[in-house]
Amino acid sequence: MFSYHHQVLARFPTIRAGVVHADGLVNGPSPEPLRKAFQEQQAVALTRYRGTPMSEVPSVVAWRRTFSAFGVQPTRYRNAAEALIRRLTKAGDIPSINCLVDIANLVSIRYGLPVAAMDQAWVAGTTTVRFAGGDERFKDLGSSTTTSPEVGEVVFVDRAGAVSARRWCWRQSAQSATGPDTAQALFTVEGHHEGAGEDVASATRDLVALLETYQPQARVESASLSPSRPRYEPAG
Repeated sequence: MFSYHHQVLARFPTIRAGVVHADGLVNGPSPEPLRKAFQEQQAVALTRYRGTPMSEVPSVVAWRRTFSAFGVQPTRYRNAAEALIRRLTKAGDIPSINCLVDIANLVSIRYGLPVAAMDQAWVAGTTTVRFAGGDERFKDLGSSTTTSPEVGEVVFVDRAGAVSARRWCWRQSAQSATGPDTAQALFTVEGHHEGAGEDVASATRDLVALLETYQPQARVESASLSPSRPRYEPAG
């Protein structure tokens, strides 16, 4: 269902990832306790990040280095966690979107790591993190236009060539966004910095706990991935 291509692992052996697969979801507006928890985490993150340059946040620095290594200017295309933190520190808050996105965003700002929540209904086979060949298809959120990634950028792509994320963790596709009809989702949390293994493991545990609390009817399982374990397949 989710894997890292050996060429990506050879180039970026520092990758540490957690995946959480949830089935039987009932998505919708966040319940009040989740909204409150998300607001409280935003207040904590504001205290932590306001006045701190992103160049001093280890997880962000590591992602900037990774983006540069596959030819992407990291201050033009910011990884999802950095973009979320910058939005928070500039605007003062992050709006609630839906239960699944709020869970992902809560964990992302808590750890300073990119967390994706991807609807699995449209995915053909395994989603692979690999270098783009340039003929894959990507539809950006809010756009009706289909484009192709640049050759050599890291993408999340399925067997049919549909891209769910460009520039590794810069932006998700319209198809992968979770919405009211999402019943099955895959969450990913990734890092490259020193200590990423521990941070990613903690973030993954938090994702599982939040899903168990706010999606109690769902079937949830998780796994840790690295160069020594590059692939996740759901049980059963």
